[in-house]
Amino acid sequence: MITHLKLNNAISIPLRVTRPGIGTARQLMNSILLMVGLLITPLTPVQSVQAAEEIPTFQRVPTQFIAALGNPGATSGTGAESWGLWRRDPGPRGVWLTNYEVQLKATGGVAPAQWKFDIEDWWLDENGLIMEKPVFPVPAGKYIVTGDREKVAMLTIYPKDENGAQRWELGNDAKLYDVTHLPCRTARYTPTAGVTSCSPVNAPKAAFKVTPGAPMPLVEGCIKQDYAVLFIIAEAVDNPAPVDPGKIAQTDPES
Repeated sequence: MITHLKLNNAISIPLRVTRPGIGTARQLMNSILLMVGLLITPLTPVQSVQAAEEIPTFQRVPTQFIAALGNPGATSGTGAESWGLWRRDPGPRGVWLTNYEVQLKATGGVAPAQWKFDIEDWWLDENGLIMEKPVFPVPAGKYIVTGDREKVAMLTIYPKDENGAQRWELGNDAKLYDVTHLPCRTARYTPTAGVTSCSPVNAPKAAFKVTPGAPMPLVEGCIKQDYAVLFIIAEAVDNPAPVDPGKIAQTDPES
């Protein structure tokens, strides 16, 4: 089932429900009502720091992807300076593990899509695709995020404090788990101390495809860091560094 949620009359966002039923329909309607309330209702001083601010107008953007770290049950936290952003889908631009020797190692690390592979810091997805690195950090601002399930929420990434740390906060009573896209799995691999080879050659190819929600496989010689994946479907028009949807569409060779 597809329904649409309008945000400040600026955009209409499709929400997909895979197996609609009474419970699912109620959850979906609650999510919609909460989201609409979040966007248009005057807010009181006793609400959160995020809610106390004026809710901005959002614009739809081509789907972007956040690699996030944090407690799945948290609605806010610190550490957003360690969150990464792919402005376009890294999957179609990736290289299969089975093609690593030919398409990355033999080319000096330059992928067919022209991104540069770093043997000291590389990324895998749930299918066994080696991906380009995301950009760090996610720019401070407000975003509409979803895990392509029932929940849609406003994500606020706060500017860096004097120590370089960044806070994040979700609206709509959403937890980080609620806006995580479970089928998408990704992990970052860096060399273990004292080990000279953290190579995709050592990745257990039989471990792919990774089950939705399951951890990514370990790779010999590497430290693994799992990340949650969030979809950005809209962002505030007054974000400090707004994304130009047209520019992304024009420069993406996969579009």
